[in-house]
Amino acid sequence: MSVYGIQGHLLEVTVVGCNKLKDTEWISRQDPYVCVEYGSNKFRTRTCTDGGKNPTFQEKFVFTLIEGLRDINVVVWNSNTITYDDFIGTGKVQLQKVLSQGFDDTAWPLQTKTGRYAGEVRLILHYSNAIKPVSGIGHVAQPYAASATAPPVGFYGAPPLAYAAHPPPPPSPYPSPWYASPPPSYPQPLQLGGYPPQAYPPAPAPHPYPPHSAAYPPQTYPPPPQPSSYHAAGPYPGTYPPPY
Repeated sequence: MSVYGIQGHLLEVTVVGCNKLKDTEWISRQDPYVCVEYGSNKFRTRTCTDGGKNPTFQEKFVFTLIEGLRDINVVVWNSNTITYDDFIGTGKVQLQKVLSQGFDDTAWPLQTKTGRYAGEVRLILHYSNAIKPVSGIGHVAQPYAASATAPPVGFYGAPPLAYAAHPPPPPSPYPSPWYASPPPSYPQPLQLGGYPPQAYPPAPAPHPYPPHSAAYPPQTYPPPPQPSSYHAAGPYPGTYPPPY
């Protein structure tokens, strides 16, 4: 996959260490250091005293990328105090993976001037402006990590393609009609189909008996005694029991 538009972007290079280096010392242990070159920019790690064949550095450098330049030169030396430094090996680091995926942690081989194996150097590369593919959409520019100058763009940071091609219409300058207004937010009473809404509390039901009319006088309790209709024979009519 081709990568374009890297001019002026930053690339972080961390020199972790070296493994199985060629030993240039016969008596004592060698003191290696690493030189990293990209274009006209050159950086040098500290000297790992008595590092021997497996020195450790853990040093980070930042390079400004150049359009069209896709590799970094790495040279490993042995530091000497009396004579010139001894050349151990050199190698080229390809940037295609880190520019496309944003991260690369690889041990790169070193060679002597005659092309022989001279060990390997491990580098961690980090590029925050990598273009990562997104399934179903294509390639979306998304930084690999947070940048100090610009915040990262998430998956939902840009609208979908169909939305960008057909944006929604602008709002109308005229007020909405009454039937387009949203429903009220307060709760509505439950309406049953076929029946009018009931009032609360409900009205008292009418009495099942008709009211008293003038044809029936009001009754009192207890009722007054009624005259007897019994008439006994004798000299005292209308009394019961008859006197003796």
